[in-house]
Amino acid sequence: QSAEYGPCSLRKMSAMEALELLDQLVDESDPDVDFPNSFHAYQTAEGIRRAHPDKDWFHLVGLLHDLGKVLALFGEPQ
Repeated sequence: QSAEYGPCSLRKMSAMEALELLDQLVDESDPDVDFPNSFHAYQTAEGIRRAHPDKDWFHLVGLLHDLGKVLALFGEPQ
């Protein structure tokens, strides 16, 4: 996996593009959710911001925590 994905040569995208791609994915861990997967990322980041307003790095982690799931769109299992 490291050799295949480490060089980031499959596709380059911004974090925002990856968040948008999440919306094309039906998450096997939560298949009956009626809102886009990116909404979960924003919800998580906002919840962390409210609980920990002084930890901006933590807000970012909440936003990005599921981005690895986009690999399922490139043939990786969920």
